Amino acid sequence: MALTLLDTFFLIFSLFLLFPSSSVSDSATQFCSAGREYDVSSCGVSSTRILIKGGTVVNAHHQELADVYVEDGIIVAVQPNIKVGDEVTVLDATGKFVMPGGIDPHTHLAMEFMGTETIDDFFSGQAAALAGGTTMHIDFVIPINGNMVAGFEAYENKSRNSCMDYGFHVAVTKWDEGVSRDMEILVKEKGINSFKFFLAYKGSLMVTDDLLLEGLKTCKSLGALAMVHAENGDAVFEGQKRMIELGITGPEGHALSRPPVLEGEATARAIRLARFVNTPLYVVHVMSADAMDEIAKARKSGQKVIGEPVVSGLILDDHWLWDPDFTIASKYVMSPPIRPVGHGKALQDALSTGILQLVGTDHCTFNSTQKALGLDDFRKIPNGVNGLEERMHLIWDTMVGSGQISATDYVRITSTECARIFNIYPRKGAILVGSDADIIILNPNSSHEISSKSHHSRSDTNVYEGRRGKGKVEVTIAGGRIVWENEELKVVLGSGKYIEMPPFSYLFDGIEKSDAKYLSSLQAPVKRAKSQAT
Repeated sequence: MALTLLDTFFLIFSLFLLFPSSSVSDSATQFCSAGREYDVSSCGVSSTRILIKGGTVVNAHHQELADVYVEDGIIVAVQPNIKVGDEVTVLDATGKFVMPGGIDPHTHLAMEFMGTETIDDFFSGQAAALAGGTTMHIDFVIPINGNMVAGFEAYENKSRNSCMDYGFHVAVTKWDEGVSRDMEILVKEKGINSFKFFLAYKGSLMVTDDLLLEGLKTCKSLGALAMVHAENGDAVFEGQKRMIELGITGPEGHALSRPPVLEGEATARAIRLARFVNTPLYVVHVMSADAMDEIAKARKSGQKVIGEPVVSGLILDDHWLWDPDFTIASKYVMSPPIRPVGHGKALQDALSTGILQLVGTDHCTFNSTQKALGLDDFRKIPNGVNGLEERMHLIWDTMVGSGQISATDYVRITSTECARIFNIYPRKGAILVGSDADIIILNPNSSHEISSKSHHSRSDTNVYEGRRGKGKVEVTIAGGRIVWENEELKVVLGSGKYIEMPPFSYLFDGIEKSDAKYLSSLQAPVKRAKSQAT
């Protein structure tokens, strides 16, 4: 489909708004500090009809040799030997895997945090994601002075230049009648079905147990999933003071001040409160064996708890935090911290056995200048690492390449389970007739290498610098457009759609029956004769 004159004008005008001091051609080289060029001039050129031939189509529970035919952004056929006419773009996937595009459940783009803002916005972060085979992400809306609807509207504005589909979780940072009302508006009118509660970051985002209980009850009534950042914020605050008193001001102090036991405690507390309310719980960025053990016990008892490890916790260890070069050490600062050797393998084992269900990134990038805000005090280092572009490659190499999981399991933990949990399956997370045409072609025999010199994030550092592995996403199709092919990224400014996520996912199945069973088991109130005064 060729560009109309109006389309061209809109594109140039949009780029001018983004980069008023540069020409359009100059702007394309300024999207990231690494100098990678996003080809926005080809906007709309991709065919609306695509045939992927000869590949192995992989879904979460089945794989088969089949062709996939896409028309107008939708998968319209999945079967062997599809015949098409001349006006179709044909991609040869022989010897390769055809899979649903990745869905990252945990990102922070254009987030204002710790006195600065993440270096990746919705355009650069999503462009990086597409180059790595992720075709949708769910970001976190941070309220404005506690106002969640205002926060949602601000994030609507931040995401106006999106180049791939996205959804939102919303954080709850205070409690009053207005918060409960806003939660209902967000669920019933704005397509929100999850709310996050920070048990850490005392003095800013942290909530107390009484607020968490109110939030859990409201989530349950609305059919929304409660999510927790599980660290004991009071104890972390004490740990930070202890490190400063000991003269430990560098990045290593960050990890020492918030050890795994504090993550385990908060995870256990949140799980028990969710059980008390009888509502599902989602634990974000599970970073330690301590937290994983609590999730395992809860799931074994039948409680509906979802555990989300992130790539950094699965494959990195904390030795980098002791590097004598502050720039290197500080780039690994995130919360909960990257843990000592052993925790990552425990999380991998839990992921391969179903104790943990899906993989996110907690992509929250700050460049080396921003990280240097905490040069003399680790408490001021902006927390966060990259991962949106790297996740699909690293999980394939680490989990599939090592034989820990199958290709179908890979699809489940990188795409399908996220779609199911947030109630957008099978529109997303599947190669099925009627599903959105968000597709990747992965060559298991190709290799990938990660470097800040070639990645598409705006960050000047990468926590996976120099890592090499097998498995390469060679083609990414988003919304029926070929956006990554032959190492070339062709993103379409403003083409990303906000995906509304309806409430009452499968996690809420049976909640009413278990509530009724609980009530019938109480054997109360007991009728007693009133005592008479003598």
